[in-house]
Amino acid sequence: MSFDGVWPYIYIAIAGWLATDLWRWAGVLVGNRIDENSEVLNWVRAVATALVAAVIAKLIFFPTGTLETSPLWLRLGAVLFGALCFFAGGRFRQILGIAAAIAFLAAGLAITGA
Repeated sequence: MSFDGVWPYIYIAIAGWLATDLWRWAGVLVGNRIDENSEVLNWVRAVATALVAAVIAKLIFFPTGTLETSPLWLRLGAVLFGALCFFAGGRFRQILGIAAAIAFLAAGLAITGA
């Protein structure tokens, strides 16, 4: 089989789908049997929250790529502004918080020339 043209991308898409979809279905089947207030689910939520917090902290304090050129105060300010907009956002909390943080960061980068 020749892997020229579009075939490598099709292969990656199918292999990626198979590898992740199996676990998604397993989660659906097992998740239906877990009590929403169980200790197992509380632990899963805590681990998921900790992972998200760790990724955000890494992006703020040890950024790579274009974000690396921005000053620390600007990254912290974008997170704070995004959080404030999130809590004030009402029905569109997540979208508003993310958009506000990105806009703050973009405006700060444009102003500072970083």
